[in-house]
Amino acid sequence: MNAPTEAQTLAALQTAPAGAASLARPVPGAPMWLLAELTYKCPLHCVFCSNPTDYAAHMSELSTEDWLRVFREGRAMGAVQLGLSGGEPLLRDDLEVLVAEARKLGFYINLITSGIGLTEKRASALKEAGLDHIQLSFQDSTKELNDFLSSTRTFDLKNKVAAIIKSQGYPMVLNCVMHRYNLPQVGRIIEMAESMGAEFLELANTQYYGWAWHNRAALMPSHAELIEAEKIVDSHRARLAGRMKILWVSPDYYDAKVKPCMAGWGSLFMVIAPDGLALPCHSARMLPGFDFPNVTEHSIASIWRDSDAFNRYRGTSWMSETCLSCDEHPKDFGGCRCQAFLVTGSAEATDPVCPKSPDRHLIDEAIAVADAAASSSLTAQPQPLRFVAGAAKGGGMLFRTDANSRTLVDAVPGALEIATPHA
Repeated sequence: MNAPTEAQTLAALQTAPAGAASLARPVPGAPMWLLAELTYKCPLHCVFCSNPTDYAAHMSELSTEDWLRVFREGRAMGAVQLGLSGGEPLLRDDLEVLVAEARKLGFYINLITSGIGLTEKRASALKEAGLDHIQLSFQDSTKELNDFLSSTRTFDLKNKVAAIIKSQGYPMVLNCVMHRYNLPQVGRIIEMAESMGAEFLELANTQYYGWAWHNRAALMPSHAELIEAEKIVDSHRARLAGRMKILWVSPDYYDAKVKPCMAGWGSLFMVIAPDGLALPCHSARMLPGFDFPNVTEHSIASIWRDSDAFNRYRGTSWMSETCLSCDEHPKDFGGCRCQAFLVTGSAEATDPVCPKSPDRHLIDEAIAVADAAASSSLTAQPQPLRFVAGAAKGGGMLFRTDANSRTLVDAVPGALEIATPHA
């Protein structure tokens, strides 16, 4: 699954009531953006997937009628943007029905997809139903690396899907998650997007949640690699000005700057998981000590306004003195609770990417390891792309598979699948 795009998050942030999320006990406005994760099923096995690693324990899915009710309730509260995501949302046979109802309700509808399953006939049906926007993901500009990172033979198919999207008159929006393996290809990725006639390209550096957290050591680039890649992006951005907008989403580990995660907890954004769990962000499911409400048992309005899950980190009353004494907290809303939990073990901790955090050293240590790994590779003999498979094994790269998810659910050490490229 692709997380909500930085562009969408920034757009939502710009529409937030001034200061609403910075009040100690704010009165919530509307959940302006709903992300409907229609299914956790997916034909790809990406090593950076943001789906929960224990998704195999949550494979039940809301019915068509449940989803339609959620859309109606969300729209009645004032929600204006609807993301349809997963897993792979195209695996839902009722996708056209969901899109048609969302269009009647007045949503702007964005499909976030790998493209697998998007035929010309289905793209046309979705267009007729009222779909506004398709975001297509690639893993790389080369067939070898794209197919390795997803552990599927899908590069050629994705190219066909890109042509279908263009022919149907949708905005051509491509997304590529960036990391150690494909950062050296960033120029070629931009050129690929240009050749496809893309109007928008998001180069989203990996944020370490979900499967990416388990693969952090293997995926993290060095600081020097990031700087070089950004220079290349800047040169292409200048060249393509007016023809293609390139969004470079910097990794906050290296920026040492707290991101305004979801424009503030419970401020604008609500995720509905495939089984109906309502979440303040796509990664919140992993946080301990929460009883997240389910839309099959509660209304969207009561979840948004009354549930502990959406109120716990609203405003500032939960913040540490480190955050409260900082002038940035009305802008960054205290940063990311999931990142704080993963790195420090406490969701209440100051976001560890912040230079003022007492735990910043944990981030710096991870960066130092990545820098050392990059320096070591410079002295190694140049190797062909097949080296990636060995690197995956050596780095303990964990692919998103049902078997690996079940193993993580059962907490049984060993027996994790380390995928290798197809021949």
